[in-house]
Amino acid sequence: MTDLYFAYHQGDVLLTSEGDIPRGLSAPLEFEPWERVPTVSAGEWRCHVFRMDAPVTDAEGLQMVGLRQSFKMLSAEMYRLAGKCAELVYWDQNSRYCGVCGAPMQWATEISKHCTQCGKELWPQLQTAVIVRVTRGEELLMVHARNFHGRHFGLVAGFVETGETLEDCVRREVREETGLSIKNLRYFGSQPWPYPAGLMVGFTAEYDGGELRLQRTELTDGGWFTRDNLPELPDQASIARALIDNWLQEGQ
Repeated sequence: MTDLYFAYHQGDVLLTSEGDIPRGLSAPLEFEPWERVPTVSAGEWRCHVFRMDAPVTDAEGLQMVGLRQSFKMLSAEMYRLAGKCAELVYWDQNSRYCGVCGAPMQWATEISKHCTQCGKELWPQLQTAVIVRVTRGEELLMVHARNFHGRHFGLVAGFVETGETLEDCVRREVREETGLSIKNLRYFGSQPWPYPAGLMVGFTAEYDGGELRLQRTELTDGGWFTRDNLPELPDQASIARALIDNWLQEGQ
């Protein structure tokens, strides 16, 4: 197996100056024992994971890069592994003590912990969200959410609520955010979204009725766009962009 070294400080991941995950027989830096998270096995890779107390600023041949920005530098496989390890670091920081009795939690496997007093077992929790591409003939519904960084437009999305199916969530989010109803709802694909611990589930749908009324508490802008009149698009790291690119290809 090949050893990889995934080290994080807040939202940044440690990369080589060439823009890759450090690898080899030894770690690229001296890490403290408390910075280590259990090793993760992934196919041919053995992933050593660390949460650094301070960022690397002057180590030759190394650089800190935002995890999302690393999409443009890493291979698809390395980016997915970097996301998985980042989620484990986040979970480790937020699961130090048992929610039942308050005793310290201890790692049991590379993806689980157990309570040192009452024995409660715990696994990382995913925040599941849906995202949907809604079309009306040759038009695409696009929106700009208040939490977007930048001027790009995306697609209607939202988190799944307790007791709700994915399909019900899609219909509810479209209705709440735009006032529209949809039909022909179909699954498109999914994507891990480690910001910090999400799973995005993508769908396509068609307009079925209603007048566009934006939910201003969530959205700042939105409307119907044609293929030759699109706003700024989301970056290629997102499933939103995959849904839009797929629609663009269908029109060729």
